[in-house]
Amino acid sequence: MSSPSGADAPLLVTQLHALHVELGAKMVPFAGYDMPVQYPSGILTEHLHTRDSAGLFDVSHMGQIRIKAETFTAAAAALERLCPADFQALKPGQQRYSFFTDNQAGILDDLMVTRMGKGDESDHLFMVVNAGCKDADIAHLKANLNGRCEIEVLADRALVALQGPKAAAVFARMAPDSGQLKFMTGAALQAGGFEVIATRSGYTGEDGFEISVANKDAEAFARRLLAEPEVKPIGLGARDSLRLEAGLCLYGNDITEKTNPVEASLVWAMQKRRREEGGFPGAGIVQRQLAEGPARKRVGILPEGKAPARAHTEITDLSGRVIGEITSGGFGPSLGAPVAMGYVESAHAAVGTAVNLMVRGKALSAKVATMPFVPHRYQR
Repeated sequence: MSSPSGADAPLLVTQLHALHVELGAKMVPFAGYDMPVQYPSGILTEHLHTRDSAGLFDVSHMGQIRIKAETFTAAAAALERLCPADFQALKPGQQRYSFFTDNQAGILDDLMVTRMGKGDESDHLFMVVNAGCKDADIAHLKANLNGRCEIEVLADRALVALQGPKAAAVFARMAPDSGQLKFMTGAALQAGGFEVIATRSGYTGEDGFEISVANKDAEAFARRLLAEPEVKPIGLGARDSLRLEAGLCLYGNDITEKTNPVEASLVWAMQKRRREEGGFPGAGIVQRQLAEGPARKRVGILPEGKAPARAHTEITDLSGRVIGEITSGGFGPSLGAPVAMGYVESAHAAVGTAVNLMVRGKALSAKVATMPFVPHRYQR
């Protein structure tokens, strides 16, 4: 998920825009789109409802891309030229989180890639990228994979996320085969008469699904889900507090082209073969930082007291020396307390390290903390 765009261009709308307005959503500009930040029940209620039941998010502003080549291995090997993930090891239906890197190992965008098909001519890669980066991502793919792969932008498809502990039961009523999916797998399914592509994933830390559906079916599909008693519409505000509690990065804040995967604590997303062999932009810098350790690290921060520390808040050691900066921060409704994440010098990155946060000129006590702040509840 990416941060808001500051562009002044006319706002785009998703296929669900009229439904958001009908439901009373407060609409705001986000990544070039007019998107719902909250509904009348409010962000706090929406957040807690998703943790307790099932929330429906419109994420149609994100980019959906299909990547094909003569064989799956050829497509996977081509994409590995741009990302540090081991896509060649994906089994049919398996999904990976990854990112595009540049020659300085900076993160150009983060993304999800699923191997679709069963080894025949339908075997291909299905990619979801951030809304604010998708035009650049598509150009990046075409510039670097032209002649190796067919790049198909799926502009005719919407995307929703059904998240929460009751999401699986709700979706199973429409798509009985969805029960076969485990965390980070996906498949093409029939769901209540709609043809969808569903992955058991999301960005809240909860069990759930991201579901791609044809634009022409998007509103009817969303209304069908919202008719289920467990499901309520959820806006961008709660999506942000949910992902922050889950310790998940927001592109544009927590990861950018100025941060690399090692200091962002995303080494887990670079499988062993790729870490050892390299072969992606910035591999030498990643391998050197893996061997020597980065100068700074992304960490969780728990402020003491009730005042939240927002992005760009300075982090200091107890003597007042600046050692880092908050990149995301706010109130965590499930915790009932403020939470944050940011980068600190590696010498201060150990869990439990006492730091100060400079909020409105005052030094507020905080500690480096383990993430996620709220345990993930993925169906593995």
